[in-house]
Amino acid sequence: MIDKPPVAPAAPPAGDPQAFAEAHRQLLADRTIQFELPTYEPPQPPQWLNWLGSFFGAEHPLLRLLVYGLVAAIGLLILYLIVRWLVRSTFWRRWRGTTEAVEDESWRPEAAPARALLSEADQLAAKGLFSEAAHLLLFRSIADIDSRRPDLVRPALTSRDIAALPAIPERPRGAFSRIAMLVERSLFARRPLAEPDWRDCRAAYEEFAFVDGWRG
Repeated sequence: MIDKPPVAPAAPPAGDPQAFAEAHRQLLADRTIQFELPTYEPPQPPQWLNWLGSFFGAEHPLLRLLVYGLVAAIGLLILYLIVRWLVRSTFWRRWRGTTEAVEDESWRPEAAPARALLSEADQLAAKGLFSEAAHLLLFRSIADIDSRRPDLVRPALTSRDIAALPAIPERPRGAFSRIAMLVERSLFARRPLAEPDWRDCRAAYEEFAFVDGWRG
């Protein structure tokens, strides 16, 4: 059985107040029609949020100083990181101009590890392994450059490419280039290095690694 929709009361004859009042009463008595809307009550914030707002809304001089100090420390840290990145990046050197021949001694390897490396290479040379000794010097020199300027040495660069980098100061760049040339000759031309070649390679590393080689 299909429910029939409620039938609205018949319209009262025009000009009959009693009939109009009766129709109005029947309309109000109809529960299917909503005449009043519920009052909207906004949700109340949790108690801890009210406490937090009150805490920061009140005067707390020490807390304000602490916040200002924290913001200043974060700003100084960001500024330090930016300046450090600029000083160590190639962008800074390009901005200053690559034609400046400034001998930056921060490129120079530490003296003690450099002497230890020479001693290790000398032991190979004493066995007649001149090519291996030269290759050891080249490999460690590249590692030294990479540790000081990690933005310069890319995996795809050859030793000849590294020797041509204008960011490396002129004198150590020339010394590194001599080492790279000798090692390339032994590897690619299959011409093992002889003792005179090793002596030249060793002298080039001393020029690359020690103070005297950095003086004009």
